[in-house]
Amino acid sequence: MTGSALRIEPFAETTPADAIDDLRRRLRATRWFDAPQGDGWSLGVDLTTLQALAAYWADGFDWLAQEAALALLPRFRADLGGTAVHLVHARAAQPAPALLLAHGWPDSFWRYSKVIPLLVDPGAHGADPADAFDVVVPDMPGYGYSGTPEGPPLSAIDVAGLWAHLMTGLGHDRFLAAGGDIGSHVARYLALDFPDRVVAVHRTDGGLPPGTLDAADLSEPERRWLQETARWSATEGAYAAMHRTKPQTAAAGLVDSPVGLLAWIVEKLRSWSDCGGDLASVYTQDEILTLVSMYWFTGTIGSSMRMYAANGAISPEQLLRRVEVPSGFSLHPGDILRPPREWLARSTNLVSLTEPVRGGHFAAFEDPQGYAEELRRFFRPYRDAALGADAGNMRVAG
Repeated sequence: MTGSALRIEPFAETTPADAIDDLRRRLRATRWFDAPQGDGWSLGVDLTTLQALAAYWADGFDWLAQEAALALLPRFRADLGGTAVHLVHARAAQPAPALLLAHGWPDSFWRYSKVIPLLVDPGAHGADPADAFDVVVPDMPGYGYSGTPEGPPLSAIDVAGLWAHLMTGLGHDRFLAAGGDIGSHVARYLALDFPDRVVAVHRTDGGLPPGTLDAADLSEPERRWLQETARWSATEGAYAAMHRTKPQTAAAGLVDSPVGLLAWIVEKLRSWSDCGGDLASVYTQDEILTLVSMYWFTGTIGSSMRMYAANGAISPEQLLRRVEVPSGFSLHPGDILRPPREWLARSTNLVSLTEPVRGGHFAAFEDPQGYAEELRRFFRPYRDAALGADAGNMRVAG
């Protein structure tokens, strides 16, 4: 199929049996590290939890069943000027505004896999059918099933430009955008660089404050936020420093060791989610291992980490641009470094700020019902403006 010079085709993939066998062999041959008695998660991943997950991954987890479940989503691959991008493009039954959902690290379209049906067909899930969206969820280049850039890694600014081109090719002249983690930055740059196309933007975090900020120019809540950020960076930010400076060194081990990869990701799922330290209260083993298996079978852990280097090179002038597109934020209790209202109002045209009672960094996966309702509520006043230009467009995919 084509649309505005965009070549797009259905995507389907079944992992070869020998690749699954190789994974299980590697898991069973793991050379385990030692751990101080009673250290738990205090020094990083908990050994007992990791061993249990690895054992299930090797001898109980059915990847092909999870792969088949994900194949029920309308998935496509698009060629964006030589960059192969995997995406979900799910259409509502009636004309509806387009909503682009932007993911972050360490995830992919997986982040939104639970919430897509709720947004596309709200009537089937106890909500108002009039709140339906056409949903687009692309994997960033170097993540999930998208191709890996051959040249330097792409920044959030670069990805925003690709997504604007993608939405044009899919027939969406104007659209809504939402995101979290790196996806929050991508959504921000979509609003900054394409304000004539992005009608409104919703984010679940405000990012980290630029290092060039002068604390003397900030309010007291903003200064406290800077201090909290510095403390967080000192105690929790080692992964980001590695990604930003020496991602290839970490990639050498993570792409070769499934347990190493599992440890690198699962520790973040626990630390950044609203689980009170209990992973099982938010994620099933199958859900965790589906995400990690995507990284394993696509071999994208290295390319996903390299994006931190590109984002780290974004200039302070870009980081301090103010978003004038109407902006909404949902700051969840289990997330990291929640910015104060003062910063959000300083850096965006803030029209909505909510603090849901549950959810964390992966709110769309942790609490899909709650996240879907947040998006429905926030975007309701902007639906007509986003839909108007697209109402007569031919359906390109889905």
